[in-house]
Amino acid sequence: MQLSSIIFDMDGVLIDSEPVHKLAKKRAFERFGISLPEGVYEKYRGRPDDTMMIEVVRAIDDKNLEPEELIRIKHEEFETIEHMVVPVRGAMEFVLWSRTRYRIALATSATPRNRRAALSFLGLENSFDFIVDSSGFSKPKPDPEVFERAILGLGTNAEECLVIEDSLNGILAAKAAGCIAAAIPTSFTKQELARSGADFVVDNFERLRALIETREGGCKSR
Repeated sequence: MQLSSIIFDMDGVLIDSEPVHKLAKKRAFERFGISLPEGVYEKYRGRPDDTMMIEVVRAIDDKNLEPEELIRIKHEEFETIEHMVVPVRGAMEFVLWSRTRYRIALATSATPRNRRAALSFLGLENSFDFIVDSSGFSKPKPDPEVFERAILGLGTNAEECLVIEDSLNGILAAKAAGCIAAAIPTSFTKQELARSGADFVVDNFERLRALIETREGGCKSR
């Protein structure tokens, strides 16, 4: 495995935010008197807010709902509880280690506001060579667009890029972009991630670093 670059997803990779996003969605629906089964939230785990809101609104015939309003309220609710978000263990250290050896990018579906807030929270505002957030692409994962933009921004080749993801659609997108895909099981099980096509599924960032160092055979600096 010869790497020139590493591309990081954000939610579920750098920050453990899925439970907070889920709670914000629940609160948004509750404002309209809607209580969704847990299975609905599981179905849309790791997928964009737009996708969930549009499809759920279409399925509700007796409510005069607008997906755009639900999305706005969900973002509002998230901002009130984002203090509940916690870093993924070892993520900050791994980013700082990676940037001494590779070019690194952040490729996230988060809004620019949430992306900035998360990087500030982590102390990683100036750590990435290139950043793509929801303002920089239009086709959600599993479409590879977000990673293709990151590869272009890094000025590298897909086969030299390692993408770190936590979602099934993220792994599918990384592989569709032609990248090597590593998965961290923060949002899905190791078995689910392996079935989605991940090249490596590791328990944590310490294991991922050890794997990279072993595969690359020694020290490297950018």
